[in-house]
Amino acid sequence: MPDFGMMINGQSVFTAANFNVENPSTGDVVGRVPNASLGDLNRAVTAAKTAFETWSKRSDDELQAACAAVAAKIEEHTEELAQLVTLEQGKPLNGLGSRFELGGAQAWAGYTGGLSLPVKVLQDNEEGRVELHRNPIGVVGSITPWNFPVMIAVWHILPALRTGNTVLIKPSPYTPMSTLRLIELMNEVLPAGVVNVVTSDDVSENIGAAMAAHPDIGKMVFTGSCATGKKVMTSSAETMKRLTLEMGGNDAGIVLPDVDPEAIAEGLFWGSFINNGQTCAAMKRLYVHEDVYEAVCSALVNYARNIQVGDGQDENAVLGPIGNQMQFDKVVRLVADAKTKGRILLGGAPGEGLFFPPTIIADLSNGDALVDEEQFGPALPIIKYTDIDEVIVAANKSENGLGGSVWSNDVEKARTVARQLQCGSVWINKHGAIQPNAPFGGVKSSGLGVEFGEEGLAEYTNIQVVFS
Repeated sequence: MPDFGMMINGQSVFTAANFNVENPSTGDVVGRVPNASLGDLNRAVTAAKTAFETWSKRSDDELQAACAAVAAKIEEHTEELAQLVTLEQGKPLNGLGSRFELGGAQAWAGYTGGLSLPVKVLQDNEEGRVELHRNPIGVVGSITPWNFPVMIAVWHILPALRTGNTVLIKPSPYTPMSTLRLIELMNEVLPAGVVNVVTSDDVSENIGAAMAAHPDIGKMVFTGSCATGKKVMTSSAETMKRLTLEMGGNDAGIVLPDVDPEAIAEGLFWGSFINNGQTCAAMKRLYVHEDVYEAVCSALVNYARNIQVGDGQDENAVLGPIGNQMQFDKVVRLVADAKTKGRILLGGAPGEGLFFPPTIIADLSNGDALVDEEQFGPALPIIKYTDIDEVIVAANKSENGLGGSVWSNDVEKARTVARQLQCGSVWINKHGAIQPNAPFGGVKSSGLGVEFGEEGLAEYTNIQVVFS
């Protein structure tokens, strides 16, 4: 069983206290990682703050080259990192699993490293010159979730590095090993202290809350649940930190009556069940017009019944287990409630350990727990509707607003519906297809700020206007 060290100021750091990491597929302990103290946290922040003094003064070309070196390291160690993700998170190596995640990490690292925020001239005339500069903030604190541990770490770290900030990251206690190895690799090509990592079981010390309150951390970036994101926001208030919060979603898909059910079944399935439904921007509820309701249900079930669920290290597995006991229990609770109100079309009964089969439940309504709550697992509620205006209201009746989708053979009609959905991203005839050049973020309780593209890069900077 390997021991993993934290990385603070370019050095591996081990602690007297440790905690175990388990494989969700088997329940076996697959690693042991340090359980950081508040002293460890303070040393990591000090290292990042000291490194910022010189890192922030690097030229734009130097920062870009450093990011390219990080991207190259990720590419060089893709399979190693993918194996770690599968061990600790459970997702299969193949298909849309850990190798897919590492491909995404490479794509985002490469694209983000190539972005730039040049000086913007607002005025240059006889009255004077006005320039808008974007300066690095300082130390960026990053808290990442367990569903995409490497890719989301890259989403947080690369724009920080590209804009001259230094970083302290804390991964989820469920999936710390891949992040510890990722930061170790980054430190092979970056100066000491530029990227640091601490790990915590979130029980003995609340390291995340301490990061959000720390006076020497200038910005917090958080991806995770709404409840925890609100706590990060509260803890950050005293020091007026800059914030990027990407929190939960309860994305709605709306199927219009002109669709070909067979043609959209695959897209509907993966829009909902990618990463076993453990994706913030997965489709969590599906509204289908009465004219095609039964046909869509049938086509979706026919596609889903052929999906193989198994141990993530089985090269034939398409979906793996639910990532941890807490999430498994939530899915079990929501499905048990939905069984009393709807019609089970597929699945519905938990398997051994943390395995839960793809589950599709029809004839549910707004107000049912599986519709109203974010399940973050392999269970999709289907709701029948008759009136388009009423279904738009139903789709928007949520405290979340991360993503949504509209499915139709008439793209213009779909766009008209899409523009009425209260969410940060809307897809037509697909769901959840994020990309590094398109800003991504939520409205309402789903988040604050955006990630990706130039707009996401700018969130890691402070504006300074120079008049001359």
